Amino acid sequence: MSAPLRIVVIYPDLLGTYGDGGNGLILARRAQWRGVDSDLVYAPSDAAVPEGDIYCLGGGEDGPQVRAAHGLIDDGTLVRRVQGGATVLAVCAGYQIVGERFAGSDGSAHDGVGLLAMTTVKGTGTRAVGEVTADLNPDAFSALGIAPASGFPTLSGFENHGGVTTLAQGTIPLASVRSGIGNGDGSGTEGALDGRVVGTYLHGPVLARNPVLADLVLSWALDVDMATLGVLDDDAHEALRRERLEAVAPTARRRVLGRRGN
Repeated sequence: MSAPLRIVVIYPDLLGTYGDGGNGLILARRAQWRGVDSDLVYAPSDAAVPEGDIYCLGGGEDGPQVRAAHGLIDDGTLVRRVQGGATVLAVCAGYQIVGERFAGSDGSAHDGVGLLAMTTVKGTGTRAVGEVTADLNPDAFSALGIAPASGFPTLSGFENHGGVTTLAQGTIPLASVRSGIGNGDGSGTEGALDGRVVGTYLHGPVLARNPVLADLVLSWALDVDMATLGVLDDDAHEALRRERLEAVAPTARRRVLGRRGN
């Protein structure tokens, strides 16, 4: 790129409850390790959303989530930049925000920014809290621009949400849940994607636990295939991922704990 790759972490003051801002740091470091000049920008909610190539949204509690959605709708930059080809990684509350509607603390519906055709309502059952493992959805391979034979590894993450997310017909789930709850609508799916917008309930941060997913996001922003990026020494990341996968039993009981955000 002739200009630095700009990675924007949106509203860390509102959507920074679970450390998802680390996804931006992972992307910046993996770009720099490959000799790609990059800027990591933290964009607070009291300022305009800056121009960027990659936008990261994280998890947060109910009130800040509503404020973040209103701010992004009023600002308009995120939607405009996605229409221009920017990449988005949205996690938990951020995932719900980039949908069409999501539920507030009292269950009332709030408008999202509409980047993903899906809606989220307040769940009535046990809160989804705990480790998640999920396999990339077969229908997602072509949408993600990767070959089914690429051996995309099992995803690992930690979920903490009370929302139930239903994808509209034609919206592609990111993954199929092995263990955990994921979208929670009974479909056994986790996350969603459309174009260069990826949403997920996986914390961790998700890109620290799943470096291949980080490289996929980078490849979109740089307009190259993943093979062109080159290989990094990911032994430490892969050891963490294997540790988390081995620790999760599919029949593990869920516990209700943690913050009460979406």
